[in-house]
Amino acid sequence: MNTAFETYGIGEIRSLIGELSQPAFRAKQVIGWVYNKGVTSFDDMSNVPRVLREALAEHAPLHIPEIIDKQVSVDGARKYVLSLADGARVETVGIPSRDTASDGAPRRLTVCFSTQVGCPMACSFCATGKEGFTRNLLPGEMVQQVLTVQRDFGARVSNVVAMGQGEPFLNYDNVVKALRIMNSDLALGIGARHVTVSTCGIIRGIDAFAHEPEQFTLALSLHSAIQATRDRIMPKCVGTPLADLKQALDSYYRVSTRRPSIEYLMMRDINDGEHDLKALLDFCDGLFVHVNLLPMNEIEGSPFHPSRPAVVDHWIRTLNRNGIEANVRDSRGSDIDGACGQLKNRIG
Repeated sequence: MNTAFETYGIGEIRSLIGELSQPAFRAKQVIGWVYNKGVTSFDDMSNVPRVLREALAEHAPLHIPEIIDKQVSVDGARKYVLSLADGARVETVGIPSRDTASDGAPRRLTVCFSTQVGCPMACSFCATGKEGFTRNLLPGEMVQQVLTVQRDFGARVSNVVAMGQGEPFLNYDNVVKALRIMNSDLALGIGARHVTVSTCGIIRGIDAFAHEPEQFTLALSLHSAIQATRDRIMPKCVGTPLADLKQALDSYYRVSTRRPSIEYLMMRDINDGEHDLKALLDFCDGLFVHVNLLPMNEIEGSPFHPSRPAVVDHWIRTLNRNGIEANVRDSRGSDIDGACGQLKNRIG
């Protein structure tokens, strides 16, 4: 037995402690030290016996990601390029709320974390997709991204979104284990409704996520409700008919009673015409969803450009007038390539 500590979920840590012939309450202590207090070495667990600390170091070594680059946006967002134990790199973004407490600290701190090293989806508008796919991230590697941001800001993380590099539902089991660590009162204690997972539309993942007992939130990256357009800009989604995707969202709500959101990246003359708007209205008809419009962020070398503000305003008014709750999502960190679609492990 010699497996990285990051491999284990909550239940598996409990089993590990049992295999090391330690009483069950030690698991609670270890989880608390690593994922609540955020220690960077087992040696820092002061009330854990030395024999257990040494056994953990031998059988389940703890790896803390190294910050190899950090950039700070004019809007306060911070983007990190992290190096993992095997040298793989991922990006993570810390996003403080614009409103602050009396001491100047942000009232909320959101972390956009990655679920894979690179991404296999190859969406044409996304910088990450151009980097290709290396491997899935382990549960602890995802949680450590959140802890890294928390340490750097010196503030508690209140919200997490799996919207960084990767397609979360192609790493489903590890992602759910990570979410449960983030949600656990023994660990980060982030409320389930403040945990969001974004998918390009992996239907088996949507169906499975509907049956998870926690109140985690689902976001669908739709980006076009016209089949031919979506197939062109999201080539790995070609085998997913929009009718099936709509049915999956409807089933998700009926099973989970949780309202999903639809993310729509607005690209000038690509998916922001009147026919595109009509298609989105038809797709949302009969669904209980919230629509987030995201004007595209500029990506170096990309042929795509953001929709004009007047077009975005027209879409919002039209969606709301038709009874579909919609808003423009606040984009943060675009000046440091830390906004939606820009993550590609670029060193500043």
